[in-house]
Amino acid sequence: MRIVAVVQARLASSRLPAKPLLDLGGVTALERCLRRVQRFAGVDQVVVAASDRPGSEILARVAGRAGIETILGDEDDVLSRFAHAARRTRADVVVRCTSDCPLLDPAVSTAVVAAFVADGRAAYASNTLDRALPRGLDTEVMAVDALFRAEREATLRPAREHVTWHLYKHPDDFRCLSVPTGRADDLSRHRWTLDTLDDYRLLHAIFDRLGERADAATLDDVLAAVRREPALTGYNDEVVQKAT
Repeated sequence: MRIVAVVQARLASSRLPAKPLLDLGGVTALERCLRRVQRFAGVDQVVVAASDRPGSEILARVAGRAGIETILGDEDDVLSRFAHAARRTRADVVVRCTSDCPLLDPAVSTAVVAAFVADGRAAYASNTLDRALPRGLDTEVMAVDALFRAEREATLRPAREHVTWHLYKHPDDFRCLSVPTGRADDLSRHRWTLDTLDDYRLLHAIFDRLGERADAATLDDVLAAVRREPALTGYNDEVVQKAT
């Protein structure tokens, strides 16, 4: 079983253009994310799935510094972009991450991958179906056959834009596995993702507090930093997540 992590990235965000290139403690947001994805246990390869529009060569250079290949695909049809990346890498299983998530916890994400593999029958697994973790630790895993079927069947715009939408919206057709956090606390109110300028203000502050420990910081390390300064969460607590 060949497991490939595909990290989607693009420069043309309506709310925060060029966000993968924003600085977080002296390192781009994209690199912060990739460094963490490279530590997922059980993953055979990591690639970036970027838009084929002009400018994406910058993302390819950034990913290349980490020794990661960039595969270009349709700007708006992200589902087809993922399917293309899966074919190019000969993946059996695809782990979906986004460059919006520079604080992914490798242990948390590895647990999702392991649960998918252990189940043996799931088409899709994630830690987002019953959200209890901060937004920004999202990890989704899918069988490549399910991905290719979604590519063939899905016609609605949300399905083409959000990759896994067709899978979890059709649980009768695709076995979906919700991976529990193993924690007693509900952390879903926290927002550690990069969509707006207010999100960036928070993440920049968090990376400033973490300093040299940033790449190794776990979910609990970040949570401790935020709890030491409760005012930090006020930076983006009014940001509304785009509907899917």
